Amino acid sequence: MEMSVAAAAAVHALVERRETLASAESLTGGLVAATIVEIPGVSAVFRGGLVVYATDLKARLAGVPEDLLAERGPVDGDVAAALAEGVRERCGADWGLATTGVAGPEPQDGKPVGLVFVAVAGHAGATVRELKLDGNREAIRTESVTAVLQLLTDSLREPPARL
Repeated sequence: MEMSVAAAAAVHALVERRETLASAESLTGGLVAATIVEIPGVSAVFRGGLVVYATDLKARLAGVPEDLLAERGPVDGDVAAALAEGVRERCGADWGLATTGVAGPEPQDGKPVGLVFVAVAGHAGATVRELKLDGNREAIRTESVTAVLQLLTDSLREPPARL
């Protein structure tokens, strides 16, 4: 599935459910948000996002616990979950998306190029997927966007929570 198709599926499902979305991005550097806002009607569901490329901003802006970042580094599944939950809370959205990983060309903090974690947080908690991607920076970033949007679409197939 390509990025724009994944974005359209997610946005349409959110519109149907009358739910909102926010994103916290590291390696994708705003590409998730840019892809989402290309979809007509997105203003009904997209609250906003954070590009937290620097590790300290993951804590300061997205609320990722500093001890978690110090212990594991920014490329970690629990960090991805904390990013998604943090942006969901801080932007007042029903759903939070997050991407963190190594796009290359060099490994980072002992983590290989292509190791990516994507996460989606909703009312019932966060779901994380670990990806091992091949290709150049552009390919890894593009696949990461598609993967997080697909994870959101999969999560949206669950019935909406009624509080």
